[in-house]
Amino acid sequence: MARDPLAEGDEPDPQRVLDALCDDDCRAIVRTLDGAMTASDISEACEIPLSTTYRKLDTMTEATLLEELTEIRADGRHTARYRLDFDSVTVSITEDRRLDLTISRPTRTADERLAALWSDVRREV
Repeated sequence: MARDPLAEGDEPDPQRVLDALCDDDCRAIVRTLDGAMTASDISEACEIPLSTTYRKLDTMTEATLLEELTEIRADGRHTARYRLDFDSVTVSITEDRRLDLTISRPTRTADERLAALWSDVRREV
């Protein structure tokens, strides 16, 4: 069930991003994520209950701070893995005194772009 909240080309909702970054558990997940990890691995590493971990992962994925990937397994039991989908988040104020949020994204290799495409196809099926 890999999701890409930016699949439509929309910008992330600044309030969702800020809410996620203000959450202690979400920040613990950011500190802990090292490459792509399963929810169980994240839960164990952060010492957060699995049910809470899933809620936090959903919050962060919807805020476009995480990328959810589908790991295809030969036995047919596919699993979701999560990885950070930002290098930095910058909040600034515009000339008309509005907050502007900019998210710097990591550069993806061809293999990573293909994996994301496959995740999109799996989501549609």
